[in-house]
Amino acid sequence: MPSSRPTRRRRVERREVRQARRARRFALLTLLAIILLVALLLSAFGGSGRTAQTLGLDPAAESAQTKPFPQILALHGAVRMQMPIAQAKRTAIGYHAASDGALTLSPLGHQGNEGVVQRVFHKVFGGGGGQPTWYRLSGGATSALDVGALPGTDVWAPVDGTVIGITPYVVAGHRYGSRIDIQPQSAPSLIVSLTQVKADPSLTVGSTVVSGATRVGIVVDLSRVERQALARYTNDAGNHVSLELRPAASLVLN
Repeated sequence: MPSSRPTRRRRVERREVRQARRARRFALLTLLAIILLVALLLSAFGGSGRTAQTLGLDPAAESAQTKPFPQILALHGAVRMQMPIAQAKRTAIGYHAASDGALTLSPLGHQGNEGVVQRVFHKVFGGGGGQPTWYRLSGGATSALDVGALPGTDVWAPVDGTVIGITPYVVAGHRYGSRIDIQPQSAPSLIVSLTQVKADPSLTVGSTVVSGATRVGIVVDLSRVERQALARYTNDAGNHVSLELRPAASLVLN
């Protein structure tokens, strides 16, 4: 009769192969679990993000900076919202939903207060990075962009275009600066509105503005009349300039 030793040997070899495969799968799953755990711990204990953000500029460059260097904060079609505050002087950047039909903006950079699931996903698979850091101040669309700065800080045009309106900005029955409406050169059917700004005296309807180069006013102080959501992520009262984008037709209707 034929010997059964080769058959037993093949069984042993197959069993060893299966065991080796199970060991490799277990090691891979263990490695993935460790990566996810580390990412979760980093997201949970990586800092609260409540302090003002800095850009790591050279101190001499920070003290000398008066105008913002070109930096796109948000997009909507052909409109590129540029930084309206000198980077060395801005405190934080936030987005929230506007209540009057403003268009949704697509933020650039990374969200500083994203949820745990998002943070773990980005830690493991990448993405969600870049500058600047911004914060979601409420649920809903990202249709209002707030760029924080101390009262009196210079505000610069966020787009190239033409000023088509300078009207009082009223809170609780009192005027706090102006609303400045700019028709972007890249999208004439839209209007960029800036509020919580005291308009520059030289600015008039019909003025041509250049992003980052034309001073349109200064930040006003609203801390005495409203609790500002941006204050959660700054070391001050959260004063800021607010930017919104709307169809030009809605401005006429209002």
